[in-house]
Amino acid sequence: MAVKELNVAVAGATGAVGRQMLACLEERNFPVKSIRLLASSRSAGRKLTFRGREVVVEELTKDSFAGMDVALFSAGGGTSTTFAPFAAEHGCVVVDNSSAWRMDPDVPLVVPEVNPDAVAGYKTRHIIANPNCSTIQMVVALNPIHRAYRIKRVVVSTYQAVSGTGMKAIKELTAQTRARLDDKPVEKAVYPHQIAFNCLPHIDVFQENGYTREEMKMLNETRKIMADDTIRLTATTVRVPVYHGHSESINIETEKPMTADGVKALLGTAPGVKVLDDPENNIYPLPVDAAGSDWTYVGRIREDESIENGLNMWVVSDNIRKGAATNTVQIAEILAAEYL
Repeated sequence: MAVKELNVAVAGATGAVGRQMLACLEERNFPVKSIRLLASSRSAGRKLTFRGREVVVEELTKDSFAGMDVALFSAGGGTSTTFAPFAAEHGCVVVDNSSAWRMDPDVPLVVPEVNPDAVAGYKTRHIIANPNCSTIQMVVALNPIHRAYRIKRVVVSTYQAVSGTGMKAIKELTAQTRARLDDKPVEKAVYPHQIAFNCLPHIDVFQENGYTREEMKMLNETRKIMADDTIRLTATTVRVPVYHGHSESINIETEKPMTADGVKALLGTAPGVKVLDDPENNIYPLPVDAAGSDWTYVGRIREDESIENGLNMWVVSDNIRKGAATNTVQIAEILAAEYL
């Protein structure tokens, strides 16, 4: 059966993730009947190219979604909280990339390789949430292991690229790097400390429990996506001077015995996963190789010799693509194929 062509809106179209959403829609040949590009009044009137033709960016208003079937949001939590309900009132299904709706019990939180059936829950609010970028790549790698061996506990440390903060952070890293190489003073605007040649164990705001919001997102979102509140998880999230690609060191403990070879074989056939694990030949996932790709790369798979049923692995993915834009478009593909 042919998939019906849909009227698609992209809110936040001029940002880095919004532009990548457009590219993904084009690359994946999404069934677009018409497209409407939306942004703030500052960006209205600009022109972006989609499928070889220029499209004028319109100002985002409460009436922007009339006649639209699907809206892909990449415009920040405040904007989403304000405008997603207006889209829903017009019968337009929102796939939102912000954190605004992720933990709402009436809004599904979806990673297509993990819980595609959860998309059906959009019918309650006409909103689907896209998870946090660091959570997405982690659960893509964890889910096959959880289904086979049942994960009890996860300890994850992340090494996250500056593109996760946006274009201003990318420019700040470049400017600071040049300043340091030229032995000039470093100017800070985006981050509280110098990011060039440095690591900041601080992503998002600190909570009363000493963890950051980013770290708590990884716990809460993982449990919701994998539909298992018994999973114990603790995270330390770190910003590193890398442009694109989040890396994660993950230690897991399972209920059932497992071996590194068994997990390698399991992940070798898992959806969305590519295993790069040949350390003798210096083959393991790197953010410079993951940039521009939609795969979640896994390597350095080895048994944890300090505990029974323990395993370590290294997971890398492009945070702007799979961690944001691609996952959003994949959710819209499920909507187009099965629901709309």
